Amino acid sequence: MTALEQEMALQKKKFAATIEQIRTRNFMRNLPFLILSDKLPEGQGFYEYADGHIEIQEVYTIGADIETRFIRNLSEIEAKEVREDFKRKNGIN
Repeated sequence: MTALEQEMALQKKKFAATIEQIRTRNFMRNLPFLILSDKLPEGQGFYEYADGHIEIQEVYTIGADIETRFIRNLSEIEAKEVREDFKRKNGIN
């Protein structure tokens, strides 16, 4: 493995650790963790909660205010697929 490849692997590990820390911190603060996906229309995202459920919400602005609108809850199977896909794409175990 070249020095560049080693550095890239290290950076990927650091990125994954940072994402996991943010996710854990949000859950500890009773906040959702936002998962963006190109599988959703623009302006929508998956909001994962500490209890394991995931909602689809739409984010929009009204003047200077940012608002969200609940779209729907994912089924347990859908939530598991979204979570696993996110973790796989971001190198999280």
